[in-house]
Amino acid sequence: MLNFILVLLSALLIPGIIIRTKSLCSGRKGPGLFQPLRDVRVLLMKGSVISPVTTVIFRIAPSLAMATVITASMLIPMGRQGAVISFAGDFVFFSYLLALGKFFMILAALDTGSSFEGMGANREALYSMLVEPAFLLLMGTFAMFTGYTSFADIFSHLNFGNTFTLIAGIICFYLLIQISMIENSRLPVDDPKTHLELTMVHEVMVLDYSGFDLALVHMATWIKFTMFGALISNSLVPPDWHIAWQILLFLGLQMLFGIMIGLMESFRARNKMMKNPQFILSLTAIAMMAFAMVLIFMNK
Repeated sequence: MLNFILVLLSALLIPGIIIRTKSLCSGRKGPGLFQPLRDVRVLLMKGSVISPVTTVIFRIAPSLAMATVITASMLIPMGRQGAVISFAGDFVFFSYLLALGKFFMILAALDTGSSFEGMGANREALYSMLVEPAFLLLMGTFAMFTGYTSFADIFSHLNFGNTFTLIAGIICFYLLIQISMIENSRLPVDDPKTHLELTMVHEVMVLDYSGFDLALVHMATWIKFTMFGALISNSLVPPDWHIAWQILLFLGLQMLFGIMIGLMESFRARNKMMKNPQFILSLTAIAMMAFAMVLIFMNK
């Protein structure tokens, strides 16, 4: 249960860290560290306005999105503490839990009958479809390298002990960062702060949500973003350390992850829309390269 609590705690802090980093990089005072929490608190106290043309799918999609990311976060371990839910091949279950939540959000966008939201749903579905092979290849690389197929066993047996495996590890960390950006509709494929209609992806999908439902959508995004940061942190936290040092290092790496994302979004431009599929597919090619490197290293 400790791992689940740490992921939720990190999810409350990372959005504010990203915003503060971007504000400092642009020379602005900007909002406070806890401004995203204040915004969500305001939304939670408001009622939701629901279009009469929508069906039950539109009403349940935010709750399902939140339920899927909470369940997926229970699969993330922390050192040797294990995970709330753990079994062989759980990273496949993790991937398809996130896909299920996104599937219902896409259906909800289409349910409004808006061609504008349908455009965003189409883009998000395409990006998720293209990035999924990269994630599964990446986790397959970790599984082959360690000989285990569950998150808890993989991260407790990861060891980048020589130059060859260290290079493969750096490639894997790069892929996890890029996958987290794409899965959460951030730069370079999308900008969560944009209001340019022709380039909106995730934000246009949730335009009809308000109040409590919109708060659920935002919190689900925070948790999902933090889960990918937790995967990176778990790769670096030594499992044989004392639990207190593991917790401190885990939280420190999560904060560093938020700062790094803020820096990347401050100095990185959004891709042209037509370039996004090529960029996402390039991650699959890089994942295949890491997979081949591990194959060579293990003489398979």
